[in-house]
Amino acid sequence: MGEHKKAAHFAFEKVNMSDTGAEKSAWLEISLIVDGELAEAVAEVLSRYAPNGVAIESTAVQSSPDDTEGSPVGPLRVSAYLPVDEDLEEKRRRIDEGLWYLGRIQPLPEARFRTIEETDWSEAWKQHYHPILIGTRLVIVPAWLEPPTGDRIVIRMDPGMAFGTGTHPSTQLCLEMIEDVLSGPDARQGIEVIDVGCGSGILSVAALKLGAAKALGVDIDRISVRVSRENAALNEIASGFEVGLGSVSEVLRGDFSIRQGHLVLANILAPVIIQLFEDGLADLVTPGGSLILAGIIEEQAADVLAAARARGLELADRRQINDWVALRVTK
Repeated sequence: MGEHKKAAHFAFEKVNMSDTGAEKSAWLEISLIVDGELAEAVAEVLSRYAPNGVAIESTAVQSSPDDTEGSPVGPLRVSAYLPVDEDLEEKRRRIDEGLWYLGRIQPLPEARFRTIEETDWSEAWKQHYHPILIGTRLVIVPAWLEPPTGDRIVIRMDPGMAFGTGTHPSTQLCLEMIEDVLSGPDARQGIEVIDVGCGSGILSVAALKLGAAKALGVDIDRISVRVSRENAALNEIASGFEVGLGSVSEVLRGDFSIRQGHLVLANILAPVIIQLFEDGLADLVTPGGSLILAGIIEEQAADVLAAARARGLELADRRQINDWVALRVTK
């Protein structure tokens, strides 16, 4: 499952260099603005040489009239950060070469380069994040901002070095579907949630704030486990949120207090989801329960749905933002 988290890193939102140990170092930012279908491919090229991962974020936020809230719109910005050291020129040359070959398959815009001082980084990336309205009940608020007034349920997020602040379309689609399951006419009491590849913990936090009785978040990345716990504490729901290192196999084996959930979440990438079905993903869903699948590019949706149907799951809902698709299948 080593490729599970590697692939997941390409699908989400930010990279953080605060834990690198460098003092007042300089970083070269490389960024391209591309359509959603190209974001993963560009991220794969950049990730080969970026020691701290790749960031994918929306390029604009559509604000409400009072300018305090917004929703991501437009193409995606893919960014990577290289330390300014003796290897920089060679890494940049290899990135230019990789992007050139990718551009032969589908045209790419020119990459943009700028230097960022380490002392600027802790605040520089925060300018891209704003409160985001999700569905009819949620608002995602970065931890360093004050929440907007109103009666929406506030989900506070500090992603740290994990992934998931609500800006990526896949995360938004998941959150909308979670709200529907937990707030709709068929909602039931005592729902237990399993979040496979929990990242920052945003999906589990939202589920608990929307009324789930308990949530289990698992991830194969230790940083994600730590950040999920921190975000649970930030949202004052830590008592209902169990987080641990692992994936589908560990849950089925009984390593955690929950083996099945009425609501199961997998916001990763289509190839990883299909592999997780081989590992027993469908077995995590209780009879009558729902499995929400996201991180899926439009042309991959049919393959994911086929894998779900092969295991007795049927499509209940399909939603799309730009090239990203989320599916809710039921057992």
